[in-house]
Amino acid sequence: QVQLVESGGGLVQAGGSLRLSCAASGIIFSVNTMGWYRQAPGKQRELVATIITGGRTNYADSVKGRFTISRDNAKNTVYLQMSSLKPEDTAVYYCNIRRWPGGAGNDYWGQGTQVTVSS
Repeated sequence: QVQLVESGGGLVQAGGSLRLSCAASGIIFSVNTMGWYRQAPGKQRELVATIITGGRTNYADSVKGRFTISRDNAKNTVYLQMSSLKPEDTAVYYCNIRRWPGGAGNDYWGQGTQVTVSS
């Protein structure tokens, strides 16, 4: 069975940095994209960043220039380097691995890791 294990969350002061990691414990075939989503209290889960297996990346406007997504395809691992953190970045962050062609039934999700940015 496949399980996504997240790490790196915690409490950090505004302006600080954190790196999130997410590794799949099992083999996932036909991986299309890997990514990170987040959900703040009272808000809907939203896209943070995604990376196509070939390397193309996409970022939410709110994090562009501050966050960097990367991956290790051989280990089915995705990372999120977060810099210049702001209190509004506070949320539960979820990693995602999507199998081609995507959609319901083709997504693997982590349990979420809490990121809290203090002001």
